[in-house]
Amino acid sequence: MEKYIFGVDLGGTTVKLGLFDGQGALLDKWEIVTVTANKGERILPDITDSIKAKMEEKGISADQLKGIGLGVPGAVMNDSYADPCVNLDQWGGFDAAAELTRLCGAPAKVANDANVAAIGEFVGGAAKGYTNVVMITLGTGVGCGIILNKRLLRGSHGAGGEFGHVKIHDDCPVTCGCGGKGCLEQYTSATGIVRCAKLALAESDGNSAMAKFEKLTCKDVFDCAKAGDQLALKIVDDMGRDLGMSLANAANLIDPEIIVIGGGVSRAGQIIIDAIKKYYPIYAFPACRDVEFKLATLGNDAGIYGAAGLILEK
Repeated sequence: MEKYIFGVDLGGTTVKLGLFDGQGALLDKWEIVTVTANKGERILPDITDSIKAKMEEKGISADQLKGIGLGVPGAVMNDSYADPCVNLDQWGGFDAAAELTRLCGAPAKVANDANVAAIGEFVGGAAKGYTNVVMITLGTGVGCGIILNKRLLRGSHGAGGEFGHVKIHDDCPVTCGCGGKGCLEQYTSATGIVRCAKLALAESDGNSAMAKFEKLTCKDVFDCAKAGDQLALKIVDDMGRDLGMSLANAANLIDPEIIVIGGGVSRAGQIIIDAIKKYYPIYAFPACRDVEFKLATLGNDAGIYGAAGLILEK
């Protein structure tokens, strides 16, 4: 009897879902809206309704379900207990895997969304065929997934890979969402890059091309840098230094074969890799300097691939 897996990537705006065969090949994908009201009380029921509708459409019976994997934007303990997620109106604080199993009648596993994205790139993307992998996601925040000896590093509290909250600057004037200050996320996420660019513009002579944008975006900063704007180039260089040093420190601890750069910011392309590689060798231990850098290849599908990978994980 053919078996099937559902991979689910829970985001603050949309839920991405994928139907996979029992070996992890993607058969179909779609999205539904994330309803976060009332601490996300509709999130799992909506996911369940969507899965059951797809099963009916495809003629899949309950005993053909191999499992359901779910990636969530927060720490997860033991593949099941999800901590409250800030951008989901504090959804979480319970055994999400057990609840999903109760609703869908199939085995379920839950993991942090950045970890799930790393699994996705590991099983079907830029990190396929590697054994020791670091993947960072540069988006609204900075996430990270670490795979050692082909196994995901989850940590004692489900917070393995919280790379965005490595402290890099003591003089940061604003507080991070985690409650700390000087986090990598505050300088190298999409929002962090824009914040740094606006500060630089305020202190500049106003000749930068970035000054013409009424609502400056991260893409605008990179576009200006690619066009040769000196102030934008400095912002990108600063980002490269912060990421290069931080990734070197991570590599000095875990010695990966490859570092994958994903998330929305990575759509800027090779300019990000070049900025990181300018500084990475300066800080990396000699034995770790030859690590390979790649841009993620699965894009928005990394989460559903990785969530399905939770069920395939051995």
